Amino acid sequence: MTRVKRAKIALKRRHKVLGQTKGFRWQRKSKERAAKEALLHAGVHAFHDRRKKKRNFRKLWNIKINAASRENGLSYSKLIFQLKKSGVEINRKMLAELAEKYPAVFQHIVKETR
Repeated sequence: MTRVKRAKIALKRRHKVLGQTKGFRWQRKSKERAAKEALLHAGVHAFHDRRKKKRNFRKLWNIKINAASRENGLSYSKLIFQLKKSGVEINRKMLAELAEKYPAVFQHIVKETR
């Protein structure tokens, strides 16, 4: 079997790993073994946090809707129930935006559901 020299490819791979860990602290940005380990963990956290981001935004929307609905004399749960009962199909993201930026429109929606 012929001998395979991997110098160029191995250096490219190492350079790529160190490039991805730029900005990390201590050895994790300069030592190949520590950098590889750091990248593995960073990938796992990035994956989980992309999922958490959706949860956190939904929580935030619920808080905004609840605050605005209480100003109009309703609780969050009663408002959502009345919206479903009256057939108003508007998602929580849009409701939260209306509650924050256009309170008059939100108030009108609340009146329509009663």
